[in-house]
Amino acid sequence: MALYEHIYLARQDVSPQQVEELTNALTEVLVQGGGKVTKNEYWGLKSLSYRIKKNRKAHYSLLNIDAPAPAVAEMERQMRINEDILRFLTVRVDELEEGPSAMLQKRDRDDDRGDRPGGGRPDRGGFGGERRPRRF
Repeated sequence: MALYEHIYLARQDVSPQQVEELTNALTEVLVQGGGKVTKNEYWGLKSLSYRIKKNRKAHYSLLNIDAPAPAVAEMERQMRINEDILRFLTVRVDELEEGPSAMLQKRDRDDDRGDRPGGGRPDRGGFGGERRPRRF
């Protein structure tokens, strides 16, 4: 079977629980087609770079999929029909990443950085050290 990374954006008015139910429904379609979802990550409600169907924000979700192509095609067909899904992208990969994705690692890094004054940046006074005198 082929390996895929699949990301979809859901409308901002749906709740995170509804996004989870939607993900479970998509997973069920893949299982019926003979595949499986190896990783499921909810990235949260994020701002969009530009409006999509009058939405300024969207719920982002990542699925790592191990499934045959017809199962993925059926999942994408059902996503086109669903009005809660704004956009989706499926990419075939050679191997799936283990552990948390880059987006979740970024979120963890951002959480750690917020504990220190100045965001932990020594060049901006984050460690409370003395600043160098200015040269004019």
